[in-house]
Amino acid sequence: MRAPPAGLPPVIQVDRAAAKPLYRQLYDGYREAIVEGRLRAGDRLPSTRILAAELDISRIPVLNAFEQLLAEGYFESRTGSGTFVARSLPDAFFKPLSKTALEVPRGRSPRRAVSRRAEALLRRKLQIWYTGRGAFAVGHPPVDSFPVHIWSRLVARRAAAADTSLLRSHGPMGLPALREAVADYLRAARAVRCEAEQVMIVGGSQQALDLCARALLDPGSAVWVEEPGYFGSQRALELAGARLVPVAVDEEGLDVDAGVARCRRARAAFVTPSHQFPLGVTMSASRRLRLLDWASRTGSWIVEDDYDSEYRYENLPIASLQGLDRDSRVVYIGTFTKSLFTGMRLGYIVLPRDLIERFMEVRRVMDSFSHIFDQAVLADFLREGHFARHMRRMRMLCGDRRRALVEAVGRELPPSFSVLGDRAGTYLCLALPPGLRDREIAERAAARNLWVAPLSECSLGKARRQGLLLGYGSTTAAETAEAVARLRGVLDSV
Repeated sequence: MRAPPAGLPPVIQVDRAAAKPLYRQLYDGYREAIVEGRLRAGDRLPSTRILAAELDISRIPVLNAFEQLLAEGYFESRTGSGTFVARSLPDAFFKPLSKTALEVPRGRSPRRAVSRRAEALLRRKLQIWYTGRGAFAVGHPPVDSFPVHIWSRLVARRAAAADTSLLRSHGPMGLPALREAVADYLRAARAVRCEAEQVMIVGGSQQALDLCARALLDPGSAVWVEEPGYFGSQRALELAGARLVPVAVDEEGLDVDAGVARCRRARAAFVTPSHQFPLGVTMSASRRLRLLDWASRTGSWIVEDDYDSEYRYENLPIASLQGLDRDSRVVYIGTFTKSLFTGMRLGYIVLPRDLIERFMEVRRVMDSFSHIFDQAVLADFLREGHFARHMRRMRMLCGDRRRALVEAVGRELPPSFSVLGDRAGTYLCLALPPGLRDREIAERAAARNLWVAPLSECSLGKARRQGLLLGYGSTTAAETAEAVARLRGVLDSV
């Protein structure tokens, strides 16, 4: 083979042992040389034959790289002359990039505009304690006892069936078989008044909250929210541009009279009546009827987030608020994330009939529908009785873990630390005595792999209650005593 002309060094180096293909190494190398200004507009490039000889590689990867760079406009070919760096690229493209040029521009360039709603969310972004995986993590069911073998068998059976209908869209409402199974379950277990056509399958309760905010509210609409309340619904409402009206929560749940006094004609109320987040109280019957009467009189909506209603230990699960509704003012939300596993991003909304078409159109714009194969497997899990059996076991298991946590708190901590909301759910609230700040404690605890969440993060007002949310769903009874002892060490250091 004829040797390449002297003085023609390769622009880049290639590594035959690298996992990245040779053509990609060449493509990346030339593109980087152009972006960094080492190659300028009009510079002539070596022929593919010469470059292959210089690099001692096959000509095929060189041809592939050059073809891609030609297709993307970095190179241009001139008949009878060869290949050149494209002259159509702007001059500013070839200026060498300094380290500071790669940083976010400040001062001299126009402001990098984003929505005010996104900025507001950033200022109130969730901290590390809601993403940890150690002891006391909130919102995690006991996945260590999930029947993986049954779930795997159902997945394998569905995959082996080669059902091509699962490869197609089933519309924004979801898979009919799952909607039927959910409706049957809700009528029997939660006293929800619904038929399958009212059930919409969504990607978990957070998407359900976002969908409700988009479909029911306009920017500036006044909305009652519990104070303190669920940060997920607060942020979904903020993103929709709603005007949040915090309404106090006491031992009977949302104070409806206080809400009427603050904003009688709010467009909607977002509530967690069966197990209020984060205080864990249950809305009393009188408050439920008062709330339904308010919604009926004012034409307002009630969004009932029934996020972990299956976990109740000293009595049967509380019947839904929706089941008492005679005027179709309640939109009911539930999720399988808290009852099965956090990776199961499937939930449901039960809609009043006159809202179905409106929610469907909004859903089409958002993501059209949830993953069909997962819906099919979940439908089998419900229909064959696995879900009911699993929840019976989980209530017993979480009851034992709750008991272990309450006993360890009573043993390790002084009486000034009171326990709230321990009759249901997979977490409890530890109220702090005066003088202690929950954010500081949560940050110190995280350094010791204790993922307690500060109660104050759930408040919108300035007078924020101080407390810690301690999850026990994913913390075994055997781990609890040692974890509470470590938490006491953190409290002693504060």
